[in-house]
Amino acid sequence: MASSIGNEKSVNPVLRISQLDALELNKALEQLVWSQFTSCFHGFKPGVFAHFEPEVKAFLWLILWRFTIYSKNATVGQAILNIQYKNNLSQTEKYQPLSKHQKLWYLIFTVGGRWLEERCYDLFSNRQLQSFCKIKRCINFGAGLLKFCELLNFLVFLQKGTFATLTERILGIRSVFCKPQSVRQVGFEYMNRELLWHGFAEFLIYLLPLVNVQKLKLKISSWCLPIAGLSNSENTLTAHCKECSLCGEWPTMPHTIGCSHVFCYYCIKSNYLFDIYFTCPKCSSEVHSLQPLKDKIEMTELH
Repeated sequence: MASSIGNEKSVNPVLRISQLDALELNKALEQLVWSQFTSCFHGFKPGVFAHFEPEVKAFLWLILWRFTIYSKNATVGQAILNIQYKNNLSQTEKYQPLSKHQKLWYLIFTVGGRWLEERCYDLFSNRQLQSFCKIKRCINFGAGLLKFCELLNFLVFLQKGTFATLTERILGIRSVFCKPQSVRQVGFEYMNRELLWHGFAEFLIYLLPLVNVQKLKLKISSWCLPIAGLSNSENTLTAHCKECSLCGEWPTMPHTIGCSHVFCYYCIKSNYLFDIYFTCPKCSSEVHSLQPLKDKIEMTELH
């Protein structure tokens, strides 16, 4: 009864962009699975999978094939987009699931083909014998011919909208919608809000690099801690040149910028190089001239 109901399901053609999106989602899933798998072996010796990496990848792709194409007639990307594979070799227009032979050949063409390509590259990459060079040239010619056929198939796909990959065309499997597609209705208020926030985000991305955050921070600190409101101890330290106005430590190679405050040479030089409009965080004075502190004052402070 279930099979008869499945055979009576009507099929709907899939847009080209949906088929290409499904392929991209499949590639992203494979990369995610491989990255998650390799992260489990970060504590091991580097290059632990170097000699049998193609076999490990083939085993992972075999598991994905078992729980996607073999059991559901659809890849993960197709399942997300409500797409399934249909047996296009059947005479009826109703939905027909893939046969076991088509599923097995799909496994051989996809998983087996990629494993063979990677393994052959490892076998013949460091071989310099004459016989191996001939075999390598033949394999390269076959790979190039296969890529050319995939290009022709893609051009035909762009024209007709069926069989996005060469494997689908050879096996006679076609992507169809497993359920009728409904038109999405987006409310005006939701769309207006999304457009407004999108425009505001683009404006911030354009504006934030133009804002001098450090100068703004120093300006706010000068407002919050004006020179008249400092404590007596801090005024004393500032007057006697015992504290850098930036780092708060004893000034190393003390310099002044034209005001009554003292800075470490590296503190004031790095800030001035970063911002030519740098102002003193204590009194908001601009940098008139960067000069070292007089020797007499330094000696007086040491005594």
